[in-house]
Amino acid sequence: MSVGQPARRVRDVTPERIALLNGGTAEAATLTECLVVDFAALMRTSLPAIGQDAIIGMEQIAGEGISRRMVRASQLIHDHMGATVIEELSRHASDTVRGWACFIVGTTEGRTLCERLSLIRPLADDHHFGVREWAWMAVRPHIANELDDAIEQLAGWTGEGSERLRRFASEATRPRGVWCTHISALRQKPELALPILEPLRADPSAYVQDSVGNWLNDAGKDRKDWVRDLTSRWLEESGGSATSRICKRGLRSIDGRA
Repeated sequence: MSVGQPARRVRDVTPERIALLNGGTAEAATLTECLVVDFAALMRTSLPAIGQDAIIGMEQIAGEGISRRMVRASQLIHDHMGATVIEELSRHASDTVRGWACFIVGTTEGRTLCERLSLIRPLADDHHFGVREWAWMAVRPHIANELDDAIEQLAGWTGEGSERLRRFASEATRPRGVWCTHISALRQKPELALPILEPLRADPSAYVQDSVGNWLNDAGKDRKDWVRDLTSRWLEESGGSATSRICKRGLRSIDGRA
């Protein structure tokens, strides 16, 4: 979510809402509200013990995109308060603060991939749309760096009762994705992710279906024939409305419907 500069969008949000967002007492209801949060002000109210140096550090990049500000906030919090603050942040009323917890999980050194996925799990299952996006973005570099292990672990998430966790497994491994670095190994060999994709090919949740369809649409930009073959097999073997919806979405660029 590195789009836009906060100042350009302030006019779209009332001063009363901005005060609540910056005070950490309200969650953003839209992407626009996510973008207008003053991180320095929110850090001051939500973490009063963090110290002025951290606040100044946050103010210095106030004009940067939101993705960079999220990473920087997590670094400042970790440097001044340590990684043990994750649990406190994860329970905060502000979705932005919970997003900071996501990036502390992602940026702190010395953790295994298994540990990161365990820590990110409750945030990946958060009720707020923004926190769920920050969750996969925060750990995606580690997923890309340890792809085989990540696919093996996330394949287990595809059987979870929560649609949010099932969707995380797909969204976090998209070959191209949105607002994130591509995973070149999956662009070249999307078949590596079949342990994740196959269990989701008839998922009953539209939230998951959209993610799997987008995954295939990503893959089709590099491996059209592979996506055509896979969707043909899925439609032949499954043929239900969920699979049909996924395949239609996955083929939209190939078929010129993007």
